[in-house]
Amino acid sequence: MVPLGPKTTQTLSAYASGRQEFAHSREGDSPFFVGRNGKKINMDTFRGAFQQLRDHAGLRRSGGPRCQPRLHDLRHTSAVHRLTAWYREGKDVQLLLPQLSVYLGHTHLAATQVYLTMTPELLHEASLRFEFYAREEGHHY
Repeated sequence: MVPLGPKTTQTLSAYASGRQEFAHSREGDSPFFVGRNGKKINMDTFRGAFQQLRDHAGLRRSGGPRCQPRLHDLRHTSAVHRLTAWYREGKDVQLLLPQLSVYLGHTHLAATQVYLTMTPELLHEASLRFEFYAREEGHHY
């Protein structure tokens, strides 16, 4: 289960309807994304499409071709942004981490840690939270 916004849901529903019109398999184990030939679209095709979109949008990092944003980087970015947002919203991040892990499709929290790169924004939010707890602890003496 993956939560989707209304526009994404509408787009995927339209795509699914189009698949039915072309009599693509509706079996549970059949691929959802298929090419015009009805066969599964391989990851290299997705990566190539992402590279074209990235180039068209002008998304570049220094360091040459091997250091450019990858499709998989979206998972890392999404996880860090979710964590940062939870801090900003005052949520109990420790309680919510297992939910983030499930959302990413992980069975162990340790697998999710790989995605949680420390960014300046995340470090700032975490330090604010620590400062709040440190001050609250001082009031209990």
